[in-house]
Amino acid sequence: MTRIGYARTSTTDQNLAAQIAALKAAGCEVIREEQKSGSTLEGRPQLNTILGFIHAGETLVVTRIDRLARSLRDMQVIVDRLKTKGAHLFATEQPVDTSTAAGKAFFDMLGVFAEFETNLRRERQAAGIAAAKKRGTYKGRPPKIDRAEIIRRLKQGHGPTQIARDLGISRGTVYQVRKGEPE
Repeated sequence: MTRIGYARTSTTDQNLAAQIAALKAAGCEVIREEQKSGSTLEGRPQLNTILGFIHAGETLVVTRIDRLARSLRDMQVIVDRLKTKGAHLFATEQPVDTSTAAGKAFFDMLGVFAEFETNLRRERQAAGIAAAKKRGTYKGRPPKIDRAEIIRRLKQGHGPTQIARDLGISRGTVYQVRKGEPE
């Protein structure tokens, strides 16, 4: 039975070495790796390659299920694709083995808790921002656009399309500035 490893970190600043070593120790013959966010299945060519070529009886191996997806929905999509092909999912650091009933049940519970943790993190962040706004200390992220530059260029007679192209912004943003609306 072929074992195909998948190692992922969210950013290029993080190191894949520990995951790759664990996947090799788990007997993976092929290991695909990428450094992309796990918040969506889009833009992850290595994972999509695995899901495209994995065959019946083969197993996708990860160190932890959060290396595959950050939401229960995405995780279920991956497992459904594997199941449709007759393939399985195995995690080296968690008792996840979708070839067994207990492994499937534990996998589903882990997915629920992973999504719950993500939602809690978002709620805490929103509460922190609201508290900072109330204290008057929240500044938000720096503006992406230079309103004064857009206005200057409009007054010089430049068109919204050219301004947007030159400044790397959308035409809608230029129109909003021209109308005096917040972007």
